[in-house]
Amino acid sequence: MADASTPADRTVLRAERLVDVVTGEVQSPGVIVVEGEKIVGVGSDAAVDDAVVIELGDRTLLPGLMDMELNFFMGGPGDRGARTSVVETPIDRSFRAVVNARTTLMAGFTTVRNLGLFIPTGGHLLDVSLARAIERGYVVGPRIVPAGHAITPTGGHLEPTVFVGLAHGIMPLSVEEGVADGVDEVRRAVRHQIKFGARVIKVCASGGVMSHTGPAGAQQYSDEELATVAEEAHRAGLKVAAHAHGDAGIRAAIEAGIDCIEHGSLMTEETLALAKARGTFLVATTYLADGLDVSRAAPELQAKAAEVFPRARQTISRALEMDLKVCCGTDAPAIPHGQNAKELLALVDRGASPLRALQTATITAAELVDADDRGRLEPGLLADVIAVPGHPLEDIGVTESVDFVMLGGTVHARPG
Repeated sequence: MADASTPADRTVLRAERLVDVVTGEVQSPGVIVVEGEKIVGVGSDAAVDDAVVIELGDRTLLPGLMDMELNFFMGGPGDRGARTSVVETPIDRSFRAVVNARTTLMAGFTTVRNLGLFIPTGGHLLDVSLARAIERGYVVGPRIVPAGHAITPTGGHLEPTVFVGLAHGIMPLSVEEGVADGVDEVRRAVRHQIKFGARVIKVCASGGVMSHTGPAGAQQYSDEELATVAEEAHRAGLKVAAHAHGDAGIRAAIEAGIDCIEHGSLMTEETLALAKARGTFLVATTYLADGLDVSRAAPELQAKAAEVFPRARQTISRALEMDLKVCCGTDAPAIPHGQNAKELLALVDRGASPLRALQTATITAAELVDADDRGRLEPGLLADVIAVPGHPLEDIGVTESVDFVMLGGTVHARPG
């Protein structure tokens, strides 16, 4: 674990530049004054008396970045692929999740959504416990918005047996663990996640590319079941994220009032327009189309990827053109933990400006998670601050080289 310095009474960060991610304005020099866990001053005229000064040189100060779709309980050191699910206990996975969380924080991502467990846990919400451990300072990691268990039908995407075609009776999941059929079971599954601390609900609205669930675009829950998920979550003040590649499933999710679409690969022009009109968020996960290694996947899954990914690239480009509320999300560990910034590079490749790419991981992501205390560098907000070498508005690739990380006023990484 990297040494973390506790917040001083007053800390000043100085760098060559600071980017206002709202306006795109670049301040030079970049100066941020921090007291405790909050930013109290921004700009070269900010008071710096009696402060600890951290000189960062030719770097750019940015708000901490946000990844709106990942899973800390998969991937990372010691992961054994398909065997992991049947040889590891929930405790084993939790220890590995601690490593993945720290790796992600050190990459400059200070807020994430852990979007849906789909492993046997006895109904325990492991991501809620990890979020609590980080908040209490037991372990180091980003702020986590946990989803608990993903809600999926029998045989649906994210029912674990469908990834490798396990036999009947292996790794059965209960309703509390997210496998739910029919309105009553769906309602019970959502209520369980809410009761035990979920802060967002994840549901599978369509098939997946890397699972044996039939066509990636096939709608998996009925309109009534999707509406039940949204109704229960919204009653508790939570948003719903829907895994959805196919147009029919996406449209059904939007019509049901679901707040956010994950992937959105096969959206038609009409459905994109509907999402725009409804203010539905889209977590693009677009680097998957470039970086996901499918070479060892079953032939039928490789065929799905070959069909879906080219269309997914075009869909995200069009969503950016139409100015949908696009958010950064990687689906890590489909993309390795710690390589989260590759999503920003992919968004620029799809047509986003570097500023727009940064906004997907800052102000738009903050709006998605209802967090008005982060995502910008302004007095009164949380001191979640990173620094990158060079100028990200000229080269978004520098976001892959974060070497200063502050979370709530505590420094977790610094140059050298």
